[in-house]
Amino acid sequence: IEPVSLMSPALTGGFFPTSKIPAWLQGTLLRNGPGMHTVGETRYNHWFDGLALLHSFTIRDGEVYYRSKYLRSDTYIANIEANRIVVSEFGTMAYPDPCKNIFSKAFSYLSHTIPDFTDNCLINIMRCGEDFYATTETNYIRKINPQTLETLEKVDYRKYVAVNLATSHPHYDAAGNVLNVGTSIVDKGKTKYVIFKIPATVRGGRKEGRSPLKDTEVFCSIAARSLLSPSYYHSFGVTENYIIFLEQPFKLDILKMATAYLRGVSWASCLAFHREDKTHVHIIDRRTRKPVLTKYYTDPMVVFHHVNAYEEDGCLLFDVIAYEDSSLYQLFYLANLNKDFEENSRLTSMPTLKRFALPLHVDKNAEVGSNLIKLSSTTARALKEKDDQVYCQSELLYEGLELPRINYAHNGKPYRYVFAAGVQWSPIPTKIIKYDILTKSSLAWGEAHCWPAEPLFVPTPGAKDEDDGIILSAIVSTDPQKSPFLLVLEARTFTELARASVDVEMHLDIHGLFIPDACWDPGKQAPSQEEPTPRT
Repeated sequence: IEPVSLMSPALTGGFFPTSKIPAWLQGTLLRNGPGMHTVGETRYNHWFDGLALLHSFTIRDGEVYYRSKYLRSDTYIANIEANRIVVSEFGTMAYPDPCKNIFSKAFSYLSHTIPDFTDNCLINIMRCGEDFYATTETNYIRKINPQTLETLEKVDYRKYVAVNLATSHPHYDAAGNVLNVGTSIVDKGKTKYVIFKIPATVRGGRKEGRSPLKDTEVFCSIAARSLLSPSYYHSFGVTENYIIFLEQPFKLDILKMATAYLRGVSWASCLAFHREDKTHVHIIDRRTRKPVLTKYYTDPMVVFHHVNAYEEDGCLLFDVIAYEDSSLYQLFYLANLNKDFEENSRLTSMPTLKRFALPLHVDKNAEVGSNLIKLSSTTARALKEKDDQVYCQSELLYEGLELPRINYAHNGKPYRYVFAAGVQWSPIPTKIIKYDILTKSSLAWGEAHCWPAEPLFVPTPGAKDEDDGIILSAIVSTDPQKSPFLLVLEARTFTELARASVDVEMHLDIHGLFIPDACWDPGKQAPSQEEPTPRT
C-alpha cells in the first residue's frame, strides 16, 4: 500500500560521475498523481480515478532524499477498510453494498442527484498562506504536511463558497493570494462559474487555528449558458487586469449525472463534446469585477491547460494547449492501457499550442468581417461580426505539447518560454520541450524508455533572464534494468546537470510544485535523525 513510508536515499549523479546539483538549489519538489488502481479484487475504470499518491524529492546540499506516501483521504480509508472500491470516482461508479436491491438503490439515488464527490485529491498541490493542500476537481481539498507527506484535515470548499467543482490550477498574485474558479450547480435555480479569492493571510494577523480559507470571498461569477449543461474546464488564465475563462463545448449533463447512480454508469459518461457548438471566451475586468461586454467566441475545442496570458497595445493575448475533440480522456480508460498502449492508442487530435488575441475595445465603426488585431507580434485574428460579437482565429505556435509550465514570475505578463512535456499522437510524454515563442525554435531532452513528468522551472536566485534557472522532472523508466530518477536540467541550454536515481517503483504523476527551503521554518529543514543519510 505504501511504497516508501520513510525518507529513502537516492543517488545524485549516478549515471554521470561529473554531474553536480547547483549549490543554490535547496528545497522540495512535491508531486501528486494516481498511484493505486486496484483495491482487493476491484479495479478502477480510469487512470485518473486511482488513489492519490504523493511523492517528493528533497534537495539539500547536493543530496537528494525521496519519500512517497498515499494520501489518507476518507476515500482511501473507506476503500482499504472494505478491501474493495466503495467510493465513486469520476470514471468509476461504486456501490457501498452491492447486495442491495433496486429499491434500496433507488432510495440511495436521492443522495446522488448532486453527489457528494470524492476527496481523493490526486491532481495537484496548492499553497494557501502557510499551508499546502492536495487538490482535485471536486469541492474537497486535503491539507498535507509537505515535509512528511502526512494527511491532515479535510476541507470542503462549500463551507466558504457555493461550488460543487473547482479547478486544480489556481493562480497566485505577488502577495500569495489565491484566485480560483468553481462551478455552482443549480444553486437557487442558477448554474454559474464562480471566481473566488483566498487571501494569503488571515485578516488581523495569523490567529491560532484560523485558516485564510475562512476569509474566502466571491470575486465575481459568470452565468452558465446552459442551466443543466455547464462546461468542463481544467484551468483558466489571468493578466494584470483581466481573467480569461473558456466556456467550451465539453459539457457535463446534469440530468444524466443525477440518474447515473441508479443507472449504474459513471459520471464521466455524462460528459460529452459538442462539436457543433462554439467555444465562448469570457473576459472579466479584475478592477471592476464585471465581465467585458463584448461577446468573443472561437471554434469548438477542448482545453485542459492555459499556458499564460498578457496585455499588449489594447489587446489581450492568451496561449492554451488545445484539442479538436475529447479523445485524450477516452484513451486513459484502463481497458486501453495495455502492453501495446504506446503503439495502438492514438489521439484523434494532437495537443497544439495556440495563441489567441482579443481586442479589449472594439471600434464600432469597423466593418463587419474586418480584422481587429493590428499587432505585429502575432498572426492571430479577431473578426468583427454583428451584434457586438468577435470571432477569434488562433495562431498555431507548436504541435505536440502538454503539461506546460512557465517561469511564474512572468505569469500574466509578456513572456518568451514554455517548458512542457512533448507528446505526439500518443498521450504518453516522451520528451521535455523548451519552446521559444519569439524565435519559434525549440530545445528537447529525451531518452529511450523514459517517460518524463511535467517539467517545473526553478529560477536562479537573483536571475534577470526569464530562462535563468533549473528544470526539474521526475522520470519514469519503462526499462526494468533502469531505475526511475529525478532529472535536473540547466533551463537555458537544456544541458543535463544531474540525475538522482531512486530504487523504487515510481508512478507517472500529474502536477506539483517546488517549495524552496526559504519557505520552511529553519529549525525544521534538516532530515530527522532516524532517516538514512543519502549517498552521493
